[in-house]
Amino acid sequence: MKPRWEGFRSPMAAGIERYLAHKRALGCRFRTEEKALCLLDRFLVERGVKAIDEIGPELIEAFLASRPRTRPRSYNHLLCTVRRLCDWLVAQGDLPSSPVRTRPRRETSHRIPFLFNAEQARRLLAAAALLPDRNNAPLRGHTYRTMFALLYGLGLRAGEVSRLRGGDVDLGRQLLVIRDTKFSKSRLVPFGPRIGQLLDDYLARRGQRYGSLSSEALTFSFDGRTAISLSAMGRTLHQLCAQLELRLAPGVSRPRVHDLRHSFAVGTLLRWYREGLDPATRLLHLSTFLGHADPASTAVYLTITPELLAQASRRFERFAGEKLREVLT
Repeated sequence: MKPRWEGFRSPMAAGIERYLAHKRALGCRFRTEEKALCLLDRFLVERGVKAIDEIGPELIEAFLASRPRTRPRSYNHLLCTVRRLCDWLVAQGDLPSSPVRTRPRRETSHRIPFLFNAEQARRLLAAAALLPDRNNAPLRGHTYRTMFALLYGLGLRAGEVSRLRGGDVDLGRQLLVIRDTKFSKSRLVPFGPRIGQLLDDYLARRGQRYGSLSSEALTFSFDGRTAISLSAMGRTLHQLCAQLELRLAPGVSRPRVHDLRHSFAVGTLLRWYREGLDPATRLLHLSTFLGHADPASTAVYLTITPELLAQASRRFERFAGEKLREVLT
């Protein structure tokens, strides 16, 4: 039976609580990191550690060994969470030096996302619209079609779409209000007439079944009380993609819900290249639109694809050709 959580109790307890409060004051949710630090705290209690100066490199290594992580990414996340806590405690004067000496594991492979092109996205939305209703999921096709369209067409996070409420959809001004998002911030996301028509059609059908949507009611819900879960969205996407028989390039993972957001980011960059715009000068715009706190986070989405590589090569050839002509004349 899992032991009941009674709060942090190790010699690090006060430092961990202050560290979490500090991070959340900066707008970080830190939920996953808190769970990792709960494990560290429990380990120290079980080992009978009485004072913070008893925590040395051997004890930290023993903790990491007690939490087996087969994937380097998962192991490195746990390690970095502990390392950042200890570095902060050193800066606060709670620790004389960091006890973390372990090096991160080398990541030998990275997941290659599936990037939907415009034609594949259209097929996906058309297939979603044909999903049959269920007793516990009325308007199922229209609901998933609209949700997937917002993910692909506006680059929203899946959780942002599932949490949308009636007051967050402004058809008149063509705006979505994304509240309390990943970094505890809100933002406005404009949309065009096609997304507007899709939302208007969905809300009209929803209104015919349930009545007008109140400002606090969930926009996407099958029972009017609970949001559609991310796992349900993922299962539905996998089902639809299997029907579409999408071809996966070697090494590419099967499509996930988050890949729709990824596809929006890459598609935007590709469009800028084709329009002759400089993506480097507009990356901050895309970062703001996606709700990232740092443009470096946006850069993660900009996976090099054959189309992007071809567009970048053409731009470089034009640039190099102009410079060469300047030298020769």
